[in-house]
Amino acid sequence: MATHISQGGSGAGVSLPDAVPAELPHLTRLSWELGSNVVDCDDASLHSEWERAGGSWRLSIFRVTSNTVVVRVRTPVGRERFYGAAELDLESALPRLESAPRWTRL
Repeated sequence: MATHISQGGSGAGVSLPDAVPAELPHLTRLSWELGSNVVDCDDASLHSEWERAGGSWRLSIFRVTSNTVVVRVRTPVGRERFYGAAELDLESALPRLESAPRWTRL
């Protein structure tokens, strides 16, 4: 049985936390279990890691397929959130992250 999600369905409104100075369109929130398994698999490679001044937030980006990335956000209290995105969308968002004064590439 096929299902259809109408506009404004479950995928609408997903965004990175406000502390992250980048926006990725068509972002998908992944469960912790799925996200951690995907980034720990042999096919995933680390694209880049970023840290907010003071070390309170950390952002890790993993290439998981030729066109897909998974973004892992670690919150100040140590929780991890995972998001899936198209690599093309990531490439357009990176300049904003690179120019953010409070974020440093590790």
